[in-house]
Amino acid sequence: MARQLRAEQTRATIIVAAADLFDRQGYESTSLSEIVAHAGVTKGALYFHFAAKDDLAHAIMELQSRTSRRLATELDGRGYTSLEALMRLTFGMARLCEEGPVLRAGLRLATGGVAVRPPLPHPFTEWREIASSRLLDAVRQSDVQPDIDVDSVAHTLVCSIVGTRVVGGTLEPDARQRRRLAGMWRLLIRGMVPVTRRARYLTLAARLEREAGAA
Repeated sequence: MARQLRAEQTRATIIVAAADLFDRQGYESTSLSEIVAHAGVTKGALYFHFAAKDDLAHAIMELQSRTSRRLATELDGRGYTSLEALMRLTFGMARLCEEGPVLRAGLRLATGGVAVRPPLPHPFTEWREIASSRLLDAVRQSDVQPDIDVDSVAHTLVCSIVGTRVVGGTLEPDARQRRRLAGMWRLLIRGMVPVTRRARYLTLAARLEREAGAA
């Protein structure tokens, strides 16, 4: 049992080290030797868990997928409206991006053309599906205008989040991401939420921005 635990800890250490390097210098520019040195493990330990660099990329994207699905499921179980759950999901993912390199690296891998191995879906496809299902429920709950194009809004939402992360990551500190995210939601809310419910969600966007800052 102790040996298995050490193996799991070593694997996790390697993944975090690889994610940190992929995030900071890109997948193509990172060598396995650099990952070994950054993780503080032997080459044998790395090859025991990962036969090649693309195995590490797949592990990072798999962890990213599990994290987003787990967070979405947790929020669904807390009694929020579907629109609030979706808003909280985006802020939750932004917070996790600030806290560690794995989700940041997953996004850089996804935008850098690194192949995703089936049956794992591409992150952008998965995020659009999550957003679409919550928006459809929000329409049923009358929190979103009934005539919106759900697929188009979900696509725009994912593009806005990814674009904000990519552009902001180059031009601005991570802490400003939450302000950009809140601004994006204010635009979407004004365009798709009925006037009678708009104030509630604009207030929520401001509260989530403050909570993210306090955290």
